[in-house]
Amino acid sequence: MPVKPQILKCQKVARSRLFCVEQVELRFSNGAERTYERLASGDHAAVIIVPMLDDDRVLLIREYGVGVEDYALGLPKGRVEQGEDSLLAANRELMEEVGYGAKILRPLKLVSQSPSYMQHHTQIVLAQDLYPQTAEGDEPEPLEVEVYRLSELDKLIMREDFSEARSIAALYMARDILANDHQS
Repeated sequence: MPVKPQILKCQKVARSRLFCVEQVELRFSNGAERTYERLASGDHAAVIIVPMLDDDRVLLIREYGVGVEDYALGLPKGRVEQGEDSLLAANRELMEEVGYGAKILRPLKLVSQSPSYMQHHTQIVLAQDLYPQTAEGDEPEPLEVEVYRLSELDKLIMREDFSEARSIAALYMARDILANDHQS
């Protein structure tokens, strides 16, 4: 493994209601120095949930994504609140966004997005043995819930309205884990 760069200085250069931008000055092991900027995550992580009605049917949501300026199809997701366990957060978000709770919550993998520019991590959680349960969320409009089959995942990822990388990775992981569960 290469030697990690030394952090010479780290300072906040901008802050909004949601984001904090840090400027980080680094010295690499070969002596090269660079200044990077990153979105700092603070103490908050996120969860993305793969809610399975059975071994093949998964629940997806359609919601407006201001980043892409359009409605997008993806998995339910949300922020882990201060002091909240990621599995409890996953179940809460599941109830808020799709109207189900889960008796079985399995953490699959902690993933990062754009590690060169973001500190943010998301825990992928597989939710099984679902039961109807709603909770009030913070969405500005009702989310549309759609059912898809993991057995048709290749068709789903070709859709223009299904492009979020975390959702794609999570569904492939869930599909493989569920297939391995059946082989055991």
